[in-house]
Amino acid sequence: MKKFTIEELPDAVETLYGKMECIELLLKEKNRVYQNNNWSKNYLLGEKCSSNFNKSDLAQFFYILMDETILFFDHKNEKRNRSKMQQFVEGNFTYTGNLGFQVGIDTISKQFSESKGFTYREKQLNFLDKIIEILQKRKEIVAAR
Repeated sequence: MKKFTIEELPDAVETLYGKMECIELLLKEKNRVYQNNNWSKNYLLGEKCSSNFNKSDLAQFFYILMDETILFFDHKNEKRNRSKMQQFVEGNFTYTGNLGFQVGIDTISKQFSESKGFTYREKQLNFLDKIIEILQKRKEIVAAR
């Protein structure tokens, strides 16, 4: 193992922390599969819808669909609608984790809150640009047929 200088130590600690987070995620996921037999059966049988989005982007996607009332459970009760939408996403979708593997969703509440918050404006704009680009390419393909 390489010995680090004092100047290199902060970067090395940050890298190590990131790797530890990934390992914790994998262990947590593996543990949950063994603990919750119904979840593991559904997951292993492919009964959950997989996503190429990360957890934050998946939350933003559904938050936008919900906020624009494209998809909804209760269009009269905003709080109940959000709760039901979060439960729906948590129960039916997986997302692409940091290591590129599909990961089940324990909770998506934090990411839904971030989707609403103004402090994540730049992140939302980048996500919207990505979605618009995908839809624009699709529109061009359909128009060319």
